[in-house]
Amino acid sequence: MKAILILMLALIVGGPASSLDLHVAPNGNDKNPGTKRKPFATLEAAQEAIRALKKENGLPTGGITVWIHGGEYFRLTSFHLTKEDSGTHESPITYRAWPGTAPRIIGGAVVKGFEPLKETDALARIHPEARGKVLKADLKAQGITEYGKLSRRGFGMGSAPAHMELFFQDSPMILARWPNDGWARIAGVPDGPSAGRFVYEGDRPQRWLASDDIWLHGYWTWDWADSYEKVRTIDTQAKVISTEPPHGVYGYKAGARYYALNILEELDQPGEYYIDRKQGVLYFWPPGPINKHQAVVSILEEPMIALDNVEYVSIRDLTLECTRGKGVEVRGASHLEIADCIIRNTGTVGITLDNTLNSRIVSCEICNTGDGGISINSGDRLSLTPSECLIANNRIHHFSRWSSTYHPGISVQGVGVRIAHNLIHDAPHSAIIFHGNEHIIEYNEIHHVCMETSDAGGIYAGRDFSCRRNVIRYNYIHDMGGADVRSIYLDDNFSDVLVAGNIIYKGKMGVCIGGGRANVIENNIFIECIPSVHLDNRGENWAQATVEGFVKERLEAVNFRHAPWKDRYPELLTLYDDEPGKPKYNVIERNISVGGEWLRIYSQNYDATISIKNNLVDIDPGFVDAAKNDFRLKDDSAARKIGFRPIPFEKIGLVNIGDSEDF
Repeated sequence: MKAILILMLALIVGGPASSLDLHVAPNGNDKNPGTKRKPFATLEAAQEAIRALKKENGLPTGGITVWIHGGEYFRLTSFHLTKEDSGTHESPITYRAWPGTAPRIIGGAVVKGFEPLKETDALARIHPEARGKVLKADLKAQGITEYGKLSRRGFGMGSAPAHMELFFQDSPMILARWPNDGWARIAGVPDGPSAGRFVYEGDRPQRWLASDDIWLHGYWTWDWADSYEKVRTIDTQAKVISTEPPHGVYGYKAGARYYALNILEELDQPGEYYIDRKQGVLYFWPPGPINKHQAVVSILEEPMIALDNVEYVSIRDLTLECTRGKGVEVRGASHLEIADCIIRNTGTVGITLDNTLNSRIVSCEICNTGDGGISINSGDRLSLTPSECLIANNRIHHFSRWSSTYHPGISVQGVGVRIAHNLIHDAPHSAIIFHGNEHIIEYNEIHHVCMETSDAGGIYAGRDFSCRRNVIRYNYIHDMGGADVRSIYLDDNFSDVLVAGNIIYKGKMGVCIGGGRANVIENNIFIECIPSVHLDNRGENWAQATVEGFVKERLEAVNFRHAPWKDRYPELLTLYDDEPGKPKYNVIERNISVGGEWLRIYSQNYDATISIKNNLVDIDPGFVDAAKNDFRLKDDSAARKIGFRPIPFEKIGLVNIGDSEDF
């Protein structure tokens, strides 16, 4: 059979010098030759055909395109590409949508057979307002039997596969919770923060005693650290909830906010659902007609697409959705492209890349992820070899549905990643968190992030002297949320960052230099920020222990006394002989600040090495049209006199890559 298939493919190709098209369609058959008229049914059939062709004839010049026709492709296993599935520079391999169609790869199953509740027990447990509106479906009868389990997740925890979720109208539904909006508050912790018990307010938990898998999501001590905790017992007489260890990230404290979830009794509004895992029954109050939209439960826990040690492969124009795990996981790849894809409704991260070189993620939409949007750790820090990876022109929004903190829209580690022209918005915590060396973060628009947290940054990095020569330029950050939020946050002695040409409007605190050194803040525009720039010396007081502790340990870990580090960053050789906790050598020059507050400096001894000059403060800079948020400067702007350079405001944000000179 394989020999016949290879012969047919060779005839289609017309010899080894021609490119080849293969086709996959929902109505196909894997016994077909993979032509447009007789397509395969699965991606694996196309994969196997390409492997066979490579083995027998070699890849055709011009490469192979696997055209995936419109329709739904339900998957219970990962589509896994390995080194054997690589293309070459002359013969790349592309998996993409057939023009004009929208193939959807779905990591779950459609739920059918919804019917009104009739059982006395279930009707008695749900809220009176929900009776007659909540429907049920027997999952077990439909062959859906693996429901997963809720587990601890949140601050400081990785992205483990999530439990089964329900999606309807292409959106995630709400696991039945209380309160429906906002938060409850801890009334007290009489046994101390680490005892795993707290006092609740009111009498609501009396309704939950029939539920045996109740979870709590909260910011238990700090508003930058959330976690999910399982309820062990509820004492309705003492009004005390006890949880399973380890009891919150930093224990519990009075006044901390939380909500309860996974409770049938709280299924009391449209969009909420509950899964009875023992009986295999789904309860759902649909927000729209159940017969006009698909209800899909997530099943797949592996990455929907996994690429290991793959070269010269492109994934384009696909929609990946409704899964418990990741959308795409990349390990050890090079010359990879993920473009124009929609990745939504995932249980964890949209896309992860590890040890990946010369690759790009461009023009994708990533939304409704359980954790972050894109996570990349690429480029070698010990040798300072750049990754040459590009994350560009992506719209990333409504992420971190489950793990709210430190799972950003884009997480960057390693060396030499460029993050450009992305639009990142609507999230509880940071848009971009970076660590490493010589990254460029530019031309991004960021808004309505950090909406649920405090002591947070739209663009954030912290606590590592070894991270050097990073650039944050030409970004537009506006309408930041939360309390005690910074648009650009260089936390706990983070140093050697160029922050230039950014426009920050209603960004709460504009730029925070948290005790770091040799940061350059120049040629930025701050509008209605409080303050525009903050500089402190925390490394000389309350954060001194970190400077002498793990910050120093991180520096020692990169072998900075030897090449290439000693040649690239010679200043590190004497850093700890030069008052490392003092915020020396910072530059704050040629910035514009209007409205709000200009500058806050907290320093026991103002250091003469800090340069603050030629800033235009509370003088009309002459915006083209501030009322319409057009913050370009007129030709006669007063900022010209301080040497202010025009910011390419019109280039910031999403672009047409085909028309852009930046790609």
